[in-house]
Amino acid sequence: MSGSGTDKTKIGVDLVGPIVILVEPQLGENIGMAARAMGNFALTRLRIVNPRDGWPNISAQRAAAGADHILEQAKLFDTVEQAVADCTLLFATTARAHDQAKPVVAPELAAREIASDIKGGGTVGILFGRERYGLQNEEVARANRIITFPVNPGFASLNLAQAVLLIGYEWFKLSTEGALPFAMPEHSERASQHQTQAFFDNLVRELDRVEFLRPAEKRETMLVNLRNIFARMEPTKQDMHTLHGVVMAIAEGRKGPAKGGVLDGAQATRLRALLAEHGQGALPSESGTVRGLARLLRRNPTDAERILWQALTSDRRFAGQFKRQTPVGRHIPDFVSFVHRIAVELINLDETAVIANDRAARQAWLEARDYRVIKMRVADIEGDLAAELERLEAALLGPR
Repeated sequence: MSGSGTDKTKIGVDLVGPIVILVEPQLGENIGMAARAMGNFALTRLRIVNPRDGWPNISAQRAAAGADHILEQAKLFDTVEQAVADCTLLFATTARAHDQAKPVVAPELAAREIASDIKGGGTVGILFGRERYGLQNEEVARANRIITFPVNPGFASLNLAQAVLLIGYEWFKLSTEGALPFAMPEHSERASQHQTQAFFDNLVRELDRVEFLRPAEKRETMLVNLRNIFARMEPTKQDMHTLHGVVMAIAEGRKGPAKGGVLDGAQATRLRALLAEHGQGALPSESGTVRGLARLLRRNPTDAERILWQALTSDRRFAGQFKRQTPVGRHIPDFVSFVHRIAVELINLDETAVIANDRAARQAWLEARDYRVIKMRVADIEGDLAAELERLEAALLGPR
């Protein structure tokens, strides 16, 4: 599934956790982000003491990012005394030493005490102070424990939601024994020794062909090192199939026209020359040779043809207006727009006189039938596609 990590099709973890108590929060956004942090770690009970901007708060709802159920169930109190009245164990979070004689614990130890007290039927609350100056001395005095964080002493203040998140993380990790929500999927079973050996034999055979395993006295050491690389991978069957295909593709080199590969400029030029020589002005449907050569050109586009075709099909200025290697009467231009009556011809480097003459005849035939022929050099397409597309756009917008 693409997108964010919140999957509404999954069932959340249902745990009884501590109560998060926000004392006089100043910004609705911070309340919302604190609720979001609570939702990340299955904390559901939120109490708010005298929020500065009132309640409910639209900014809090916007910042909660889906944790609306926590805000909807939040309880509002006028004083800290009222908010903590039913708590059997109360923690106060602070980044400052308040010089009070009470235990100071880190979030990890606090999580253990919280879990233990809740398991015994207790009600645990955690106080979080104001964004500007935190908790006051008399508020910290009500707590049984102080929670502080192992942070940079020179920059110790945490955002309200960050403090909630850190404690929620430690408590949730302890409560769920650190279980992760997902693991690496096993799409294919592990490859057998036989499969691995077959791949390795094929790899060594191809390496020998290119004399990679040299000098001879180091051959065995190199083979051991290679084998260990794949042994450490613990490959699956699918891995072996993929690696085998990679080795064979490299060994066989670039595919030729008959295998549906990509033509280079020289191959395309030769095919066009053959097409020009065998065309003799015949209709594509009348000549098996012409038809076959045209099919090869269509199935085996050059790099420049693929680049231009991708632009013509994806760019809004041209999408849906052009066809590639499509007959127009007895001729087959590289690209044609029947709507605009424009034919695009690609010119490869070092083209023969036969190809040039064939193109000139094709251009004359097309222009006689009210088509405009636009010539594009392959080097220009590969070097400055944007400029060539602007030239083509100008032709589309210009007079017929």
